[in-house]
Amino acid sequence: MKQSPRKPTASELEILRVLWSRGPSTVRQVLDALTEKKEMGYTGVLKLLQIMAAKGTVRRDESARAHVYEARRPAEQTKRQLAGDMLEQVFEGSASQLMLHALAGQPASREEIDELRRILDEHERGEDGSR
Repeated sequence: MKQSPRKPTASELEILRVLWSRGPSTVRQVLDALTEKKEMGYTGVLKLLQIMAAKGTVRRDESARAHVYEARRPAEQTKRQLAGDMLEQVFEGSASQLMLHALAGQPASREEIDELRRILDEHERGEDGSR
């Protein structure tokens, strides 16, 4: 039975966001993107990427002098896994409770609410591929 990769930590998610937006990147490129938001050191980013490679979250291309890292899974797949885990662990499988708490905690824009309605309508008609 194939085991899904372990959940990324908050710091690992920051790195994954960089890799998803930039594509395959060196440690220096990841560091440069991350330091736009907060101060981090090269060795800290390198260590996180090494841990992520060991966990199977990223893959490392060692063919060049500067190793290049890339996310193993697309953003959507990782986000679905995290949302599904949270749904089960925190909301006991209740999608409505998840949505109610999410919307109560932070206001949604008109566009986001319209998108949620569209997604719910598609889901109800069985057009989302989950049935």
